Parts: sequence; C-alpha cells; structure tokens
Amino acid sequence: MIKAVFFDLDDTLLWDQKSVKEAFVATCKVAGEKYGVNHNQLENAVREAARDLYSTYETYSFTQMIGINPFEGLWGNFLDDHDHFRKMKEIVPGYRKEAWTKGLKTMGIDDADFGYELAERFPQERRKLPFVYEESFNVLDKLKENYRLLLLTNGSPDLQNTKLTITPELTPYFDQIVISGGFGKGKPDPSIFEHALSIMSLEKEEVIMVGDNLMTDILGANRANIKSVWINREEKERNEVIPTYEIEHLEELFPILEGLKYNVKNL
Repeated sequence: MIKAVFFDLDDTLLWDQKSVKEAFVATCKVAGEKYGVNHNQLENAVREAARDLYSTYETYSFTQMIGINPFEGLWGNFLDDHDHFRKMKEIVPGYRKEAWTKGLKTMGIDDADFGYELAERFPQERRKLPFVYEESFNVLDKLKENYRLLLLTNGSPDLQNTKLTITPELTPYFDQIVISGGFGKGKPDPSIFEHALSIMSLEKEEVIMVGDNLMTDILGANRANIKSVWINREEKERNEVIPTYEIEHLEELFPILEGLKYNVKNL
C-alpha cells in the first residue's frame, strides 16, 4: 500500500525553466535598451557561453553528481559548508561575468563592465520571479490528507532552500526535505532514495516517486525499486528509461493512487 509520495522540486512543482527564461528576458532587455541587441539572440549566446564555461571548471564533475546546472551557477551563492561548494562560491562571480561578457561579444559588443552589470542583474531577476505550476498546491492539498510527503531534490542546499524561501507556501506540505548537496550524492544514485526511505521509516513498496526528469528522478527510482511517475508536460520522447506511469498533469496522480489501492485490496 502506498503511504507516501516523493516529489522532485524543479520543473515538477516549481516551474524553474520559466523562472530562468523570464530572468533571462528581463536581463537581456536591459542590454537591448543600451545597445539595441535582440534579447533572444543574446540569451542564446549567454546560455551557450555558460554551458561551455561551466564544463571547464574543476567543480564540474561534482556539479554533475549533485545535479547543479549551468544556469543555477548564474544565480546561486553556494554558501554551503563543503569544500566543493566553497570552491563554487569562489568560482561563480567570475563565471557569471565571463558568461555574460562572452555572450555580449558574440553579439559584437565588447564591454566587460556591462557584462558584470548584467551578471549581477540576473540573480536579482531570478529571485523576483518564482513560478509554481498552477495545479501544484491543489494537488498537494489533496495528497496531504491521505499521504505523507517528501521532497527529494538535486542541488545545493543553499540554492534549493532559496527557491523554497521565495515560495514559502511549499515547505509546510512536506514531512521531510532531502537535498542532494546535503546528502552527498544526487539522483539517480539509489542511495539518496534509500536515505529518503530510511528517514521516513518506509519500505520501497510503500512510496511512489514523481518527477519530470527520466535520467534522475525516474532512473533513480527504478534503481531503488520504487514505483515512479514521469510528469511529461511537454510530450517529450521517452528514452531507454521506462517509468511505471506517465502523466501530463499532476492531477492524473489521483487515479493512479486509487488504482494502486484497488490492486492491493484485490491481491
């Protein structure tokens, strides 16, 4: 019988992609006002520069294991008590400035001071623009009546907690919050799922994992022998990772959970 639902955070409950997109738009429009550049083209140039730079740092393998993407590096402070996070804290100010400066250069603008200005502006815009999916709170309200809830998210504790601080309504729903940077390994490593089971005093058969990412949320759940629900809002193609269930909207969780109750009763 399912007793708890484990949720991913980014792009499952929080609409992180939209927050990042809107922060890019707001910041790139500042460049448009000053230099007349196309803000979409500048955004693409900065994103590409950020990805390229991010992979060159000594922290890259750590960020991959914990699950911190290049765009989180453009606004996170990484004030965590860990050697790798301390190194990231040192790296990110220069990384941000260089990513924005390189993006501007791609557009034919050589202005490192303005690159720094945009690099400082982007984190401010990102913090002002938290988006939550329309159905998230309604679904959590209903689930909380019958299930225990755990949040299982990859990332830096400082950054993930910042996201929760700027959307304070989310945190009270959860009995436990597990952040990969605090645990030491990220999804899809099965050990973080086993840790989540342990702190909830539950067996793997008693939980179901809901997430948007096949290669972290679903693969990790599969490796830990936990039932999984892939929330596929954008009708993405499946790869070799097969979820137990696939939905396009979080409300579709309820018939799945009802069906699991029914199956147990009829075994």
